Amino acid sequence: MTAQDTGTATTAKADGLTVVPVRLSDPLCGPMLRDLEREYVTRYGPIASDEMARYPDAEFAPPDGLLLLLLRDGEAVAGGAYRRYDGRTAELKRIWTHAAHRRRGLARRVVEELERAAAVRGYRRVYLTTGPRQPEARGLYLAAGYTPLFDTAADPETIGPLPFEKHLGAVPAGAGRPGGT
Repeated sequence: MTAQDTGTATTAKADGLTVVPVRLSDPLCGPMLRDLEREYVTRYGPIASDEMARYPDAEFAPPDGLLLLLLRDGEAVAGGAYRRYDGRTAELKRIWTHAAHRRRGLARRVVEELERAAAVRGYRRVYLTTGPRQPEARGLYLAAGYTPLFDTAADPETIGPLPFEKHLGAVPAGAGRPGGT
C-alpha cells in the first residue's frame, strides 16, 4: 500500500508526526486496538469487546477503506479508519488518541486526514456513530463540522449510538496525490 494508493502522505510534518497507512493486522496497531478495547469495556462493559472484532482487516483496506496512524518517533500516538458504508459514503471507525497525547488536536487531525483521503477516493459523505458515554468524541465531531443526526438536547443514554454526518466537497484533479495541491 502506497501513499498514492491512499491519498495519504507518509512524510514527517514539522510537528514531528508521520502519517502512515497501515493494515489492521500491522503490529503498529496493537497499542491502538488494546487501548480502544480497554476504553470501550470500561465505558460499556464486557459486551464492548465484540465491537473490536466486528470488522475484518479488509474492511479498512484500500480501495474502499483506509486505516492510518500518526507516529511520533515510530510509536503510534493517534489513529483511525474509514470503511465503505455505501457507494458515496465512508464510515469513520476506531478514532483513537493515546492517553498521554490527548488534548493536542491529534484526533481532529486524524479525522481531517481520513476525510481528505475519503474525498480523493470519491466519497462525498462521511458517516459515523459514537457511543453515548463518549462526550469527548461527541465534542470532537461537532467541532469538526459534523451534523448530529439526533436530538442534541436529549439524554444521550436514551438515544444509543449517536449518528453524525458530514458532506465532503469535490476534490480538484490531482489534489491529495503526489504533485497535487
